[in-house]
Formats: sequence, C-alpha cells, structure tokens
Amino acid sequence: FSLVPLGAFYFYLRKYRIYNGGWQGEKSVAKLLNKTLSDDYSLINDVYLHDGGGDIDHIVLGPNGVFVLETKNWSGKISCNGDQWQRPGKRGFKGSPSRQVKRNAAKIRNIIDSSQLKPLGIRVEGIVVFTNNHSSLNINNPTVPILKLQQLPSHITAQKTYNSYTSQQLEQIGKEILKQTH
Repeated sequence: FSLVPLGAFYFYLRKYRIYNGGWQGEKSVAKLLNKTLSDDYSLINDVYLHDGGGDIDHIVLGPNGVFVLETKNWSGKISCNGDQWQRPGKRGFKGSPSRQVKRNAAKIRNIIDSSQLKPLGIRVEGIVVFTNNHSSLNINNPTVPILKLQQLPSHITAQKTYNSYTSQQLEQIGKEILKQTH
C-alpha cells in the first residue's frame, strides 16, 4: 500500500512539470513579443474558445495580419516531416503541433469571416514556436512556419500583406475574438 501514494506523487509531479514547462515557454513568448514588437501590434494570451476545442497560446494582431502561435517548450531532438512529428525516447507521444496550430488558425479565421469584418480579407497565419534552448529541430517540408523563440519577432514583422490594417480594425478583430472566449 505504501507504493500507491508514492506512485501517485510521481504521476502528479510529472504532470506539474509538464504544465509548468509549457507555462514557462508561453511566458517567454509573451515577454519577448511585448519587448520587441512595436505598439502597432497587440498580443492576446491564453485564449479558450467557446467551442471547447482547447486553448490558443497566443494571438498577435498586427498591421500585416493575425498570427496564431502554438508554443512548445520541448527539449531534445524533435523531427517534423510535413505534419508528422517525432520525439525519440518520448513514450506515448501523440499530437502534431502543426496540425494543432492550423486548426486554431482556422478557428480564428472563421471568427473573423463570420463577423462583419469579412471584407477585410485579413491574413491569418499559424506558427509553431519552440522556446527551449535545449531543443534540436530537424524540419522537413513543414506545413506552417516552425521557429525558435528568437526568430519569432522578425518573422512576424517581415510578413507582407496587400492590405495594411489600422489600429481600429485590429481592435475590432480583437473584440470579435474575445467575444468567442470564456
């Protein structure tokens, strides 16, 4: 009987470390973007949409579009081929960060398209960002941009669009997104 509490303790300790690592990664993205992006950009963190489909780590609203970010604080060797991901030595690894961010970007696109903002034709791009300095990425044929943390601000600001969106338009978009959260 003495092994049961010990096993439960290690189970919850592992869950806590995973959660805390993810939270630390998300915190580092928010800190870097708040420090490096101009006031033309707005950042919305930890978005939970009404549809119950999970959370969105970050949404960046800028004059050159909307950027939906999936943050990973993973370490070690990480391989991506298209939407197939592998992490050697990780038992029971499942999921695809690129598929996840594409789903989330589509949700944000649907919110914008179903609003009265549709004529804007705003760009919505999903990005997977890795925050852990001890990650080694092997990327082949990615379906979304996959970046290290330090690459993120310049990637966002370098994106070109046919339309430049005003702060009023971005504020409307932000309000539409936040109406769909809980």
